[in-house]
Amino acid sequence: MIFFHINPITIFLFLTSLILSSHPYNFSAASDSEVDDEIPFTYTEGTGKGPKKWGQIDPRWKACGNGKMQSPIDLLNRRVQVFPSLGKLKRDYQPAPAVVKNRGHDITVMWKGDAGKININGTDYKLLQFHWHSPSEHTFNGSRYDLELHIVHLSSSGEIAVVGIVYKYGRPDPLLSKLFHHIKSVGKEERDLGIFNPGAIKFGSRKYYRYIGSLTVPPCTEGVIWTIVKKVRTVSREQVRALREAVHDGFEANARPTQRSGDIAVEFYTPKENGGST
Repeated sequence: MIFFHINPITIFLFLTSLILSSHPYNFSAASDSEVDDEIPFTYTEGTGKGPKKWGQIDPRWKACGNGKMQSPIDLLNRRVQVFPSLGKLKRDYQPAPAVVKNRGHDITVMWKGDAGKININGTDYKLLQFHWHSPSEHTFNGSRYDLELHIVHLSSSGEIAVVGIVYKYGRPDPLLSKLFHHIKSVGKEERDLGIFNPGAIKFGSRKYYRYIGSLTVPPCTEGVIWTIVKKVRTVSREQVRALREAVHDGFEANARPTQRSGDIAVEFYTPKENGGST
């Protein structure tokens, strides 16, 4: 008798596609909500609008309070399973018109044209935007870093895939250096960046964590495919300070606390040793 080991995340994605086809949920609207509806909530407890209260602010945000697959999470070594079969993250990005925008609690770069895609398990996810959280939202064995970049993608069926990259204080980040002037001068109106190449986003490693979670801001939509790059990159204190000052929300941080994650399967991809990859 032959036994086959089936990737649990692959099973989840298959079941999710069946659910979406029979009970279509407007994930595109959820993504739009993440873009535009950030003003009513804060990241400070005791304000009545802090993270613990998000699920009570708006009926559409109930998942923030009672969801079972909420992000961010702590990536514990003891819970991570190595899956070489996950394969290299396939990116196919291209330059396209973009703008930078202050969404009320973060600074976001949004593409107005086709900026390409990533491919996960044979499904294409169109690149939409990226934004920053400080300090990092995901933690590693309890350690929180100084900044986290979220690169948001959407499939034709409305499924969301986010790639996360974390940073510690050190040398300036080339991506932020490229955008520094625009970020410091962005106001309430979006600022045109012209043609912006997403290739400027450097991953630095092929190793990554993969799990199924949620958006980390209301409406906290679940079923999001998370890919967290293992390599910790560097960012200067001045760059992080510029991001926070540009938002003008009066808060020191815009990071949601880690959520309960005991039932969430976390997988890890690492290239074969003979490939010489990091």
